[in-house]
Amino acid sequence: MPTSRQPTELRQDRFKGHGGLVIAADVGGDRNGLPVILLHGGGQTRHSWKNLAQTLIGNDCYVINIDLRGHGDSEWSPEGNYEIGAFVEDLRILINAQSSPPMLVGASLGGITSLLAVGESEMPIACGIALIDIVPKVEAEGSDAITRFMQSNPNGFATLDEAAAAVAAYLPHRPRPASNKGLMKNLRPGKDGRLYWHWDPKMFEISDHSQRPDQVMDRMEEAARNLRIPTLLVRGGKSDLVSLEGVKHFLELVPHASFVDVQGAAHMVAGDMNDVFSQAIVDFIKDKLQH
Repeated sequence: MPTSRQPTELRQDRFKGHGGLVIAADVGGDRNGLPVILLHGGGQTRHSWKNLAQTLIGNDCYVINIDLRGHGDSEWSPEGNYEIGAFVEDLRILINAQSSPPMLVGASLGGITSLLAVGESEMPIACGIALIDIVPKVEAEGSDAITRFMQSNPNGFATLDEAAAAVAAYLPHRPRPASNKGLMKNLRPGKDGRLYWHWDPKMFEISDHSQRPDQVMDRMEEAARNLRIPTLLVRGGKSDLVSLEGVKHFLELVPHASFVDVQGAAHMVAGDMNDVFSQAIVDFIKDKLQH
């Protein structure tokens, strides 16, 4: 897959997902190239994929970089429908709109969504899948830490610096950026003048039985057993969510999968070691196209 001079600019787009909910996306690249759908993790936005998106466009891919429902510029569900099945249906609708089966790259919640969409479909719907720091068996301590962070600061922040301090406390291994301006893409101004994370807090109000962590992990395990397409698992070497035991279990479920351990990165691999991470994804796609 030769590197081209394809412009790396992205344009904003919208599509209707499950129940007519409007999903925001950035799209760009060669429409005749391999479609690659990027799905961020819970509590993040599509902007976490910006560098990867541009790299993929430069390698002749057609990129669809979405905000998951309830995140970023996508609509919030009026009825608070954030069951995992709703995320999966959003993705299936987007997949069906592509001219050819896409490659899926999903981190954390985006990875769960991708895995279930592919592994629970009767017919092949994707040409490959890359799961970023997510497996059917995750570490409870790491999962709890993510939940605590997302549920913290329900009253928002008075300043951008306050929000940056919260992120720094959650990610002590990551050097603080010279400027906090980029963080605004993950925040929204409230009517009270305070800054809030750019996602719907109703996501934690789900009481449906099918949303229990053990139920979701059981579904993920069965979906993994059903994977028949090229598969890549990328783990952050410092991840507190995915252990080496969890990786081993996944590779037993999906023996044809490739595995990359990104040393120096934690759960949010793309943000910690973007160049190494992006290269792993590009190499995976190149290998897929060559075969």
